Amino acid sequence: MRAAAAAGADWVQIREKDLCGRELLGLAREAVAGQGAAQVIVNDRLDVALAAGAAGVHLGRESLSARDVLRWCRAGNAVAGFLVGVSCHSLQEARDAESAGASYIFFGPVFDTPSKQGMGESQGVARLADVCGSVAIPVVAIGGVNERNARDCIRSGAAGVAAIRMFQQARDGAAMKDVIGRLHALGASR
Repeated sequence: MRAAAAAGADWVQIREKDLCGRELLGLAREAVAGQGAAQVIVNDRLDVALAAGAAGVHLGRESLSARDVLRWCRAGNAVAGFLVGVSCHSLQEARDAESAGASYIFFGPVFDTPSKQGMGESQGVARLADVCGSVAIPVVAIGGVNERNARDCIRSGAAGVAAIRMFQQARDGAAMKDVIGRLHALGASR
């Protein structure tokens, strides 16, 4: 996380699903304190995101509904600007997330990837373009995104890309900074 933030990543998402709440909160607090300009998003755990002072929470298929989370946040329980993102795997899910008031969506998997097995077949850039053209909130492409195909995602209307392997494969901090710099040059802002 530190290397990605230092290299210029805009967001860092904590996806540690196996940690107990106390350990996750410790990690999230450490991330928030040490990430500089990168915004920290916590996967699934609204309580941890709020307690850690994270920029937002990201909701998946098994999470609380975006509508319920946003209603609770808007009742004065979250700071202004707190982000609520939603993972979507279809155009209808994207429209539902937007209707609920989500700040952004992750859409995918756009390409084949081992980390998104079980999320269905890859969607492709044509479907990504349909989603981007059908909602007004930012869409972040996820699933098998790498330097070679990130340009196609941005051309399809994605506001940015999310990746795991692309950053893990960077040899060092300088290589990661180069990757992120090239993504920013494409217009990927997430």
